[in-house]
Amino acid sequence: MNIDFKELWDVTFRAISSLITLFLVTKMLGKKQVSQLSLFDYVIGISIGNFAAEMTINLESNELNGILAVIIFGVVAYIVSWATMKSIVLRRFFMGTPTILIQNGKILEDNLRKVKFDINDMLEEVRGAGYFDLSQVEYAIMEVNGNLSVLPKPDYRPLTPKDMNLKVNRESICANVIIDSKIMHKNLHNMNKDEKWLLKELKVKGYTDTAKILLATLDIDEKLTIYEKNNGVKPTDIFE
Repeated sequence: MNIDFKELWDVTFRAISSLITLFLVTKMLGKKQVSQLSLFDYVIGISIGNFAAEMTINLESNELNGILAVIIFGVVAYIVSWATMKSIVLRRFFMGTPTILIQNGKILEDNLRKVKFDINDMLEEVRGAGYFDLSQVEYAIMEVNGNLSVLPKPDYRPLTPKDMNLKVNRESICANVIIDSKIMHKNLHNMNKDEKWLLKELKVKGYTDTAKILLATLDIDEKLTIYEKNNGVKPTDIFE
């Protein structure tokens, strides 16, 4: 078998070019999970992926044409995203609107047909939301990204501290002050602490340096939690 190094180099160059272009376009469009994509976002994503693949594999095509197509679709998607933030009418047209499937405990058959759902599909989505008895559901709404939001009937809603007149402590996100043995000075500063304070607290806990620490977190109550490297804990085999 003869190896055409020129062709391999061409494919490598095209792959790197398409990857860089996709990265830049995706970064421009912002962070969205696949489950959060609207129908328009989904179509744009598939089209851009096809352009990138065609640009990489089809050596007879001009790679600049593929790059241009990716950029054009990315710019159009960005413009549509910006426009839908400014206009409710455009938002409804491009992104759609939520559809109520269950209202006051009653199934709306016309809306089921509207979203191309049958009873089994809806039951599966309701179970996925944690409700195996449909009689417990007050409202079920199909969001524009395809997820089903479920509001249970009052008798089946979980109790909250407010329901029980309980006072709860204020909570906040923990700051990662050490990651892979490295001190995160910015995170420490955001918690109104410095390296001197951290090293003192580590010494109290028996650590002379950060070498053995995989992760250390700090909460608003100044509780420092430490996770060591190679702590010797073996995982339990429960998925065999």
